Amino acid sequence: MGQKSGRKVLGEVIGWATVFTSVAFVAIELHLHRYVDGFLDAYRVYYFDDLFVSLNIAGLIGLIYSVLRVKDLTLENRRRREAERNVEWIATHDALTELPNRRLLDREIAAAGGGRSSPKTVFSVDLDGFKRVNDLFGHAVGNEVLKTVAERLKCSFPEGTIYRIGGDEFLVITDGADAEEAAAAAQRIVQQLTAPIDADVMTVDVGASVGYGLASGSPESLNAAILQSDYAMYAAKSSGRNRAVAFAPFMEQDVYKRARLEGALKRAVREGTIIPHFQPLIDLRTNSVYGFEALARWELQPGEFVSPGEFIPLAEETGLIVPLTEHLLRLCCAEARNWPKHVGLAFNLSPVLLSDAVIGLRLIRIMSEEGFSPTRLELEITESSVMKDYPAAQKVLGDLMEAGARIALDDFGTGYSSLSQLSGFSFDTIKIDRSFVTAMNKGERQDKVIRAIVALGSGLGVKTTAEGIEDEEQLAYLRSLGCDIGQGYLLGRPMPAEAARRFLQERLGHPVPMESEQPETGEGSPSRLPAKLRRA
Repeated sequence: MGQKSGRKVLGEVIGWATVFTSVAFVAIELHLHRYVDGFLDAYRVYYFDDLFVSLNIAGLIGLIYSVLRVKDLTLENRRRREAERNVEWIATHDALTELPNRRLLDREIAAAGGGRSSPKTVFSVDLDGFKRVNDLFGHAVGNEVLKTVAERLKCSFPEGTIYRIGGDEFLVITDGADAEEAAAAAQRIVQQLTAPIDADVMTVDVGASVGYGLASGSPESLNAAILQSDYAMYAAKSSGRNRAVAFAPFMEQDVYKRARLEGALKRAVREGTIIPHFQPLIDLRTNSVYGFEALARWELQPGEFVSPGEFIPLAEETGLIVPLTEHLLRLCCAEARNWPKHVGLAFNLSPVLLSDAVIGLRLIRIMSEEGFSPTRLELEITESSVMKDYPAAQKVLGDLMEAGARIALDDFGTGYSSLSQLSGFSFDTIKIDRSFVTAMNKGERQDKVIRAIVALGSGLGVKTTAEGIEDEEQLAYLRSLGCDIGQGYLLGRPMPAEAARRFLQERLGHPVPMESEQPETGEGSPSRLPAKLRRA
């Protein structure tokens, strides 16, 4: 910048020097004009007169050229200054929303680091469901959503400073550090950003998780409040999204724990150390083994297990759910192909995967490669995940059902679907949520809910599976209602593959083979797959 300014000054100096020289030359020429006129009159030399006129004309032309040159230099310098200002703006602002970016935030924090400022409140805002909007409707709609969010934040905080920190992350800094006012403002952000957004030719819904922290005004407090608001925002997302949470000291440790767990999860997925355990599904009419449900188990170190409720959501958020699902299904198929042909495999499908149009074909290909028939697979999905994006779910599940897989609606009765939607969706099993089974026989209302679900399954011609059976009274009551399949600790706990084989052996009365020959051609062979599956 210093060299550029020096060149501009030098150019202006040279231009003005040229003008001054030309003016001086004309002045001198005019001053000498009378002497020259006298000389010409005395000697009557006409060619001197012509020469004098030529010199006057040359001086005038030089003066005009110098003035024009100075004008051009001034205009060029003005354009350069405007271009430099534009470059500076582009470097410190987000082009889409025209909000200040992280670079400007870091610069302002550094500039304020040397002195005390007024107390402030910092809000970290992260959009919930924005990735899904991008995936389903494209980046053009996503950009409209971001611009609308920016406008709503600017309207809500006209006196505050709003930054776009990342893809769908925003930061709001306001004057004042009152805890009650901050809580009300955070709730206002959630309410405004969860309202429907008109983007392009459609209306989309996103949510917002908001965390906030208070800065006392000391030089280091603003930077600390920004970190605290970030910690609180992650806590808000973990607690159910669309929430506003104030910073608490324990949240910092939770973030560090999450970061360590995320690193460990990446290694576990890469090294394949997360394995399936199998929980029996018992036919309540014959007391035979109907199948096993595969449940992911991660032993972080000997004797220390990480709960699936902790690492499965983390895998969904970090994009690891696809390789994890494919790895687990491959292990499950390799084990289940050794079971008797009438024993099926139940496998949970994450709601996140239903937005991947080709995931169904990829899972079918894995089964083919492992020699496991899709007709023995029952995919468990939650009703909420199906109804959240019905067309995408139909595409994914349609591919799997076309190959022969069955579909089970998991946690039935706890979602938000309507019976009209369910009646238009093809599924084979309803899984009664364990919360209903646990509350059974504790009141007439709970019993009626169980009866209604079993009757619904019977009326639709699909099987009903009851989860969470833990005592004989529950088992007897479900049998009396006509429930088809039972699952729970009373009937069998989740167990490793070897234990599952022993469980089958005890029920069947003969050994279950450790290995089975994979057919070179047949139902599960790649050569028999449809063309679109072979290309997946």
